[in-house]
Amino acid sequence: MDLQLKGRVAIITGAGQGIGREIARVLAEEGVKIGVNDFFQDRAERVAQEITARGGLAIGVQADVTDLDQVREMVRKIAETLGPVDILVNNAGVIIEKKTGQVKRSAFVESVPEAWKKEADLNFYGCLNCTHAVLPSMMERKKGSLVSVISEAGRVGEANLAVYSGAKAGILGFTKAIAREVGRHAINANCVALGAVAHEGTKPGLDPEARPETDPKLDKMLKVYPAGRGLGRVGRPSDAAHAVAFLVSPRAEFITGQCLSVSGGFTMVG
Repeated sequence: MDLQLKGRVAIITGAGQGIGREIARVLAEEGVKIGVNDFFQDRAERVAQEITARGGLAIGVQADVTDLDQVREMVRKIAETLGPVDILVNNAGVIIEKKTGQVKRSAFVESVPEAWKKEADLNFYGCLNCTHAVLPSMMERKKGSLVSVISEAGRVGEANLAVYSGAKAGILGFTKAIAREVGRHAINANCVALGAVAHEGTKPGLDPEARPETDPKLDKMLKVYPAGRGLGRVGRPSDAAHAVAFLVSPRAEFITGQCLSVSGGFTMVG
């Protein structure tokens, strides 16, 4: 199905690896011009080069999404090079423990305020900064799609991930409010909620190559992922990417203020 996205311009934050990288690649295959954002310039440029090598159009732009000035400069540079931004995918988020490849977990009572701020800044304020930076142009042109990648933890809560859960829940509430504010400008805003997703950035804790028959930890994890149990895997970046591609396309222009779970049935919230 043609998603009618050819020629549009998108920013995907945190797109230097994993889920963001795959979102960038899938949108590029649909003819979208891609602004690849990452905190690390080399990662952003590497993904942009992957896209151009396949015949797409992309630039890599370094920016810390927690810094509004850097975000505004990123948006300006992408608009100047590729054109006005039509699509924003707020993907930058979760803080990963490099040694384990897993989300940092601790009981809230044992946590420290410095850690709260770091998680809230990245997972919540990053979304606010990027949305604030792209909305004026979208409103002026009456054209735009916003998708924020959140976690099922933000919908149902997760023990030992209290601040992360709260930040992701905040994005959901924020998205619904923005959808009400900007709908009259023909802009839609939605979320995609993910469960466990294995990619190169989650090794060794969550290895994309792991299989339940040889990995007892994965086998146990899949008991709470009904579709994952049947498929023998947790989520893949492509699962999220295809959902995002639909939601930012004209095919979904009448869908706004919604949260689509792409988590193999980990949660089934009405």
